[in-house]
Amino acid sequence: MVTGCVKKEVKDLRSLTDSVANLKGVGPKRVADLATLGIDTIEDLLTYYPTRYNDFTPTDIESAKDKQKITLQGVVVSEPLLVRYGYRRNRLTFRMQVGNEVVIATFFNQPYIKKQIELNQQVTVMGKWDAPRRQVTGNKLLKEKADDRNEFGAVYAVNKHIRQNVLQSFIRQAYEEYANIIPTYLPETIRQRYRLMDRRQMIREIHFPQTQATAKAARRTAAYEEFFLFQLRLQAIRRAHRQEDGERILYHNDELKEFIGGLPFELTDAQKRVVNEICRDMRQPYQMNRLLQGDVGSGKTIVAAIAIYAAITAGYQAALMAPTEILAGQHAEKLAKIFEGTHVQVALLTGSLTAKQHRELLTAMKRGDVNLIVGTHALIQDGVEYANLGLVITDEQHRFGVNQRQQLREKGEHPDVLAMTATPIPRTLAITNYGEMDVSIIDQLPAGRKPIQTKWLQSNQHAAAIHFLREQLKQGAQAYVVSPLIEESAALDVQNATDLYNQLSADLEPAYKVGLLHGRMGTEEKDEAMRQFKSGELQVLVATTVIEVGVDNPNATVMVIYDADRFGLAQLHQLRGRVGRGNRQSYCLLIADPKTDEGKARMKTMVATDDGFKIAEQDLKLRGSGDVLGKKQSGMPEFKVGDPVADLKMLQIARADAGNLLGMSNWDQVDENQPLVLYLKRHELETHFD
Repeated sequence: MVTGCVKKEVKDLRSLTDSVANLKGVGPKRVADLATLGIDTIEDLLTYYPTRYNDFTPTDIESAKDKQKITLQGVVVSEPLLVRYGYRRNRLTFRMQVGNEVVIATFFNQPYIKKQIELNQQVTVMGKWDAPRRQVTGNKLLKEKADDRNEFGAVYAVNKHIRQNVLQSFIRQAYEEYANIIPTYLPETIRQRYRLMDRRQMIREIHFPQTQATAKAARRTAAYEEFFLFQLRLQAIRRAHRQEDGERILYHNDELKEFIGGLPFELTDAQKRVVNEICRDMRQPYQMNRLLQGDVGSGKTIVAAIAIYAAITAGYQAALMAPTEILAGQHAEKLAKIFEGTHVQVALLTGSLTAKQHRELLTAMKRGDVNLIVGTHALIQDGVEYANLGLVITDEQHRFGVNQRQQLREKGEHPDVLAMTATPIPRTLAITNYGEMDVSIIDQLPAGRKPIQTKWLQSNQHAAAIHFLREQLKQGAQAYVVSPLIEESAALDVQNATDLYNQLSADLEPAYKVGLLHGRMGTEEKDEAMRQFKSGELQVLVATTVIEVGVDNPNATVMVIYDADRFGLAQLHQLRGRVGRGNRQSYCLLIADPKTDEGKARMKTMVATDDGFKIAEQDLKLRGSGDVLGKKQSGMPEFKVGDPVADLKMLQIARADAGNLLGMSNWDQVDENQPLVLYLKRHELETHFD
């Protein structure tokens, strides 16, 4: 009896977090092999879902069309014949009885199949049907009897370390041994409402489906579950932040109104609305966690400046983090002008400071001698301390991961957080990337701004582009000319910055001065090029995408983009946004010879609209979620089954359901929700991107 109890106790201690080494046949080498697929635990193995399915359902050859992919099931009626010809080339043929007809099956360069073919045995051949000759060119042969396998088989993404059949056997073994402890996360009310499977059934049917219909139903359940669990985590984070003791920033309202009234322009209605949303949050006793979205030129910087001023009137410090030194420097310069004559002391903290400058600035920050610190990721490095940090602003939010943002938050006692982005975010990405944040949108451009006129030219119209550029320069305009590469590439036949610089210098100088700006230049060189362009010493600036974000020169009214089809829509829109920042009419010339339908669609979209949100939605449709901002920078989570673009409606429903569940009083005390409670505890320290 004692022995029996011990055995039962050991069995009960099994967990889906167990290592795959617990499975029979999985030694140290197999553990390492499975790890190359990202499989370390039983949970990883059970949720390593198939990428597709092979349908072994026999095809009716009477209705099969020529060249169609078919599956034939029949009995071998002739010995296989292997003929070798050429170097390592061979052909294997045999006859099989399929219904009332004898069909010839041929396999090329698969001689090992001969050992699997036995006279009078049943086989299944998958391949291409040759209707006139009544024969099939096979690519796969199965010798199991129909009763021994499903007619619908899972296919997995594997590599050289793990073969298909080996992986399948491990998944089957894991399911058989651990099925009884697979928890069901989705509440029964949700499963009934959408006709979803419980988790144990879902995992079984997704790996070992009997039919295409059951596989589809299982994948539908898996997709919803992924979205629901992800949204549950995001919204739990959001609620946790609201429950934290944030800094209640009781700013001086009269002083803030006086500052806004002293600005050389009136705020747009959209800016006023967003300022009110931010200021209302800052007065609350919980930590603000808000995303500020605004198209290029919509005036996010002045909104940020108002929030900064509010925090400083209440005696707090503010920090603004930008992704590059160029952008940080421009923010510091711009804010210094905005705050001229006020008690705001602006400091710039970047990695290019000397050791002495760095040391002196850190001391001043810790003492509270400066109350606005602008910088790069240097703001979150060890040893950087603040006297009383109350507000944190991150610019171009998508370029920072959650961990970086969290590090900056932890520099103070739960400071308010405002994340800004000029990249219009489609609803799909907003729901997935920023589900834990409140969102404010500036959807209005300042008065007097004229829409940018955009033209698409072929490369053989280059002379016309140069003529147009010269005419604009005659009228006192300045121009950006953008190239996708710095130096010539043998692999890509595209214009490059150095070539363009030399070409335009020859065409336009001495009448007009041409400058060059690219990412490989030193900080001082970049700053000097930007200074000369802004002061008007340079009329044309040839650049790479280093000018994509944040460069502000109201006198620049022409943007010429070479090989524009090499850029994504969002990036083209960002580049176009460098002009049109003054009251003069601005132009964007796209020079491109796209070879693909997608490339042509991008050019047509740019010509048709300058609405950043419409462009972002189209970019998402054309390129997919992972590429819109770049996989590493977008923070787009990697869903195993669900597609946030194709399954947007399901994602929205899952988000609402997760919010409703968390909004129920004592939801975490309900028995059926205990697996979800444990799930959230297990993931509370994790983030969905780096």
